[in-house]
Amino acid sequence: MAASISNTLISLSKTHEATFRSSTQTRLFSTPPSSLTQNQKSTIKLIARNNSSFSSIGELEREQQQQHEAMHHISRKANSERLPDVWREIHGENDWAGLLDPMDPTLRQELIRYGEMAQACYDAFDFDPFSKYCGSCRFTRRNFFSSLGMSHHGYNVTRYLYATANINLPNFFKQSRWSKMWSKHANWAGYVAVSDDTTTHRLGRRDITIAWRGTVTHLEWVADLMDFLKPISSNSIPCPDQTVKVESGFLELYTDKEQNCGYCKYSAREQILSEVKRLLDMYSNEELSITITGHSLGSALAILSAYDIVETGLNVMGDSRAVPVCVLSFSGPRVGNVRFKERLETLGVKVLRVVNVHDVVPKSPGFLFNEQSPPSVMKLAEALPWSYSHVGVELALDHKNSPFLNPNADAVCAHNLEALLHLLDGYHGKGQRFVLASGRDPALVNKACDFLKDHYLVPPNWRQDENKGMIRGKDGRWIQPERPKLDDHPEDMHHHLSQLGLASSDI
Repeated sequence: MAASISNTLISLSKTHEATFRSSTQTRLFSTPPSSLTQNQKSTIKLIARNNSSFSSIGELEREQQQQHEAMHHISRKANSERLPDVWREIHGENDWAGLLDPMDPTLRQELIRYGEMAQACYDAFDFDPFSKYCGSCRFTRRNFFSSLGMSHHGYNVTRYLYATANINLPNFFKQSRWSKMWSKHANWAGYVAVSDDTTTHRLGRRDITIAWRGTVTHLEWVADLMDFLKPISSNSIPCPDQTVKVESGFLELYTDKEQNCGYCKYSAREQILSEVKRLLDMYSNEELSITITGHSLGSALAILSAYDIVETGLNVMGDSRAVPVCVLSFSGPRVGNVRFKERLETLGVKVLRVVNVHDVVPKSPGFLFNEQSPPSVMKLAEALPWSYSHVGVELALDHKNSPFLNPNADAVCAHNLEALLHLLDGYHGKGQRFVLASGRDPALVNKACDFLKDHYLVPPNWRQDENKGMIRGKDGRWIQPERPKLDDHPEDMHHHLSQLGLASSDI
């Protein structure tokens, strides 16, 4: 009989069952069974009695699964309870020293949580060229997380981000085939969100999160890059060193605008800085953090915006407190040269890059000259416009370590964000067995790719809108429904830009 995903959480497959059972107590949980309190043991029994979701497996396996889930419940609770005391370490205060190998369970939990916030950009984006709303977000700002079933994350979206489609990145920008469309120049590019009061208490600080949309269905966008470094200061981003350079396509995407478009009359840069300024002012009396996340091209934009926030001094409060800025990057490319890397380090921007070692995107641009080249070669190539260097700390994962995934899947699968979150869930350290730590559903991997082994019976690319969004009207005919107009820019945006010295008289 073909193995199901639910069965696999216990047995993986018949060849992995013994491995799973022997490793569960020693590697899977941060709280070993022998150290459980009486209340925790009672919690296990209570959850076990109430859980009957795995009717297709034997009684012994059912009991093991119930205890497995109960232990997860306690482990997640324990990790959350320690977060207010260790959030600065999790946020990169010490460059994640001692947290990656072995993998700290709280860090893993937080990486998956922010990765899901990046994944939300894909899940909410309208990719359908036969929709007049192609290139937009499918949900209104106020209903964003609830529409995605993510209300439990405890964040409120405060504004949407838009980028102009004038840049030559056709695999990032999507447009409708219909002449009547929501915008001819704009694409939805992500969002800014802030933790609500309950989540703020759990995190130990008020967290401002910026999530950038990336590229998920094609790798051709790498070829779209101009692969040409230019000074970051050439696009009006402050920098005291003219030798600090970044890839020109990323820079244009971040700073370009279209005066004739309501959504793009402000650049993505202006949208980010004004909103972060507004939120920092609003919560100035609280402990704060700024966390920026993104996948693929979104990772490059996350690093650029983190640099910008700190270089402009926007994160420095009136009482001279510096709000920590951290980037949690997933499958991101190189962004700039070695001078850019050094400048980020000087400014104190913390970057943790999670990558799949088989993914080609983190290896670009800079195929010839990069941080892995001998120092003598990099010294000679420093002035060349093709010399790149990764920033921050890297957490390298390998999809061939997962018993769930097809090791010979195509290259696009290796770049998939859901697959990367799956790898995070099973990673415990170098050389350690792959064992899922949170029970995150492996079926999510195949949401937008074909990566799971066939015997798990999960169809590829299974996530889709019912009837491609068509509904039956009152007259019985099938139509594309109208959507509420998306928010463009807040009324006080010009005010905040003026305070930053960025206001333009022609807007």
